[in-house]
Amino acid sequence: MTGIEELLLSRIRDVADYPEPGVMFKDITPLLADPAAFTALTDALAEISVRSGATKIVGLEARGFILGAPVAVRAGLGFIPVRKAGKLPGATLGQTYDLEYGSAEIEVHAEDLSADDRVMVVDDVLATGGTAEASLRLIRRAGAQVAGVAVLMELGFLGGRARLEPALDGAPLEALLKV
Repeated sequence: MTGIEELLLSRIRDVADYPEPGVMFKDITPLLADPAAFTALTDALAEISVRSGATKIVGLEARGFILGAPVAVRAGLGFIPVRKAGKLPGATLGQTYDLEYGSAEIEVHAEDLSADDRVMVVDDVLATGGTAEASLRLIRRAGAQVAGVAVLMELGFLGGRARLEPALDGAPLEALLKV
């Protein structure tokens, strides 16, 4: 385990039975409250984004906003929020996706992305991969290219990587921690 992995893991708190019995929630708020850990996380995600040749960062609502915005600033890139449907003003492009029970929709301002953009998706956790997969489809529908996906933590037992690989179409998926 590397020094940054140890630092990040030491600042993630396990919360048993949240949001429902049997779930072990990975709480990143202690990491965000620690300036050294938050800076190390931001630097690592920014390095991945620059290495990938990204021109824009997409942050997925809501913790992807917290991580993606400082990553974009650190990397010298633009930041684009991908929000739940109905939260962005003006014309948007939407993408629906399936949840365990039902479906959801995310949206982006399509004019914020162009064919010249290579987009890195930044989020806190890759779980089942549904939101990330929908974001990749949305980015391509907006005419941009996918540079990859970078997350703080991958919950490998939920199979998100396998679900995401076809949508990545060869673009990298990088997780700083695998749980």
